[in-house]
Amino acid sequence: MLTITQAFVVLIIFLLIVEFFKLQKARKQFPPGPAPLPLLGNLVHLKFQFHRDLLMELAKTHGNIYTLWFGWAPVIILNGYQAVKDGMTTHPEDVSGRMVSPFFRAMAKGKGIILASGRSWKQQRRFGIMTLRCLGMGKKGLEYRVQEEASHLVDVFVNLKGRPVDPSFPLFHSISNVICALVFGYHFSDEDKTFHELISATETLFRFAGSFVHQLYEIFPWLVCRLPGPHKKALSCYDVLSSFARKEIRRHVERGIPDEPQDFIDFYLAEMEKSKDGAKPKYDEDNLVYVINDLFLGGSETSSTTLYWGLLYMVVNPDIQEKVQKELDAVLGPSQLICYEDRRKLPYTNAVVHEIQRFSNIVFVGMPRMCVRDTTLLGFPVKKGTIIMPNIASVLYDPEQWETPRQFNPGHFLDKEGNFIPREAFLPFSAGHRVCLGEHLARTELFIFFANLLRAFTFRLPEGVMKINTEPIFGGTLQPHPYSVCAIPR
Repeated sequence: MLTITQAFVVLIIFLLIVEFFKLQKARKQFPPGPAPLPLLGNLVHLKFQFHRDLLMELAKTHGNIYTLWFGWAPVIILNGYQAVKDGMTTHPEDVSGRMVSPFFRAMAKGKGIILASGRSWKQQRRFGIMTLRCLGMGKKGLEYRVQEEASHLVDVFVNLKGRPVDPSFPLFHSISNVICALVFGYHFSDEDKTFHELISATETLFRFAGSFVHQLYEIFPWLVCRLPGPHKKALSCYDVLSSFARKEIRRHVERGIPDEPQDFIDFYLAEMEKSKDGAKPKYDEDNLVYVINDLFLGGSETSSTTLYWGLLYMVVNPDIQEKVQKELDAVLGPSQLICYEDRRKLPYTNAVVHEIQRFSNIVFVGMPRMCVRDTTLLGFPVKKGTIIMPNIASVLYDPEQWETPRQFNPGHFLDKEGNFIPREAFLPFSAGHRVCLGEHLARTELFIFFANLLRAFTFRLPEGVMKINTEPIFGGTLQPHPYSVCAIPR
């Protein structure tokens, strides 16, 4: 006779075997991929981490479109430029949905822009783009804000008088103040305690995203959400951002909506007033809170992290830094205001900025998409509700598209005569209907900030420091290991 314990073990083994065969049957409906295990799916194949190089290695075995399983959830991975481009742009409307995973549902409730889907996403995104244009995106008005913040950042480094500094905070502060001026109508000072709290909350969120505990939460939400751990802190950090957004909304409401809206919140509140009599208002305070969070996170973290990598690459490649400075000196005056349009006269500097984005590859996989209807993806039939994940790293490192994909090489964006050439495989902002809505702002910021910094300073390692770690720290974005530099006035 079997004991109760032995019977329980036999039952568990039997259920796992049944589960295994169910998975093998289910995977026949999707593009090929490594065989999933019960409960864990392909986490063993991924070594329990979502690493860009592992995704590219799996593509060598299974092809540029393959399926990974996270528990019982299949995810189709697109690898390489052609697969990502065709998958995102052949039927862009079909793959414009957003996977609202358990953690992100707990965080943003499927509202806002980045984590929304369907009609709500279309409405919020359309309104966001229109309002940012009204506030000057793509025009001289917004460019002036960027120039102001770049000038302030130069002053910060001047005041350091060549002393070593970790440039992470000054970069984040200056970049973030551009989007803060647009959304809130004012800038934060360097010492503002609230701003430091927002930065700390942002850093915690991005560190948690993509971590092992985050993956466990997505697979076993019913279990992990009841346990203590870093997921609790991440959710509380998002609440910090939401609480600040609500305070700003209340401040705007108490002040009253001006006849001519001055910032994003003014525009949104005016739109809420217009639509309040509708059966289902398109615009409400909850959506505004999450849109503000999206704009703050997306408009601060990505550009500042890219510049953080950029200064690191200049220290590691002093010859490239020197060539940028020579071009800036030859084309621009020492006090001339640098405009985004100047990139046309500065092909080498423009190429270096693009190469910083390509090589740092800070968002190594695009945010997961979801099929909103049955469709075909690279010849494979794909059902509505299927999750699609474009591996952006595989595009920016595609050996068929880049001459030296694993080297920092501004020549990727230059022809033989030294003229700047755009590259189709340059997709750091993703592609299709979900392409980054702040792309133009990010491009403007990166060029103007970078050109201002290198015209004013030469960046070097502190005395006695011989090496610097260029490997990324994996999280919501790929961060450099903390480092210090000396900004030597030129």
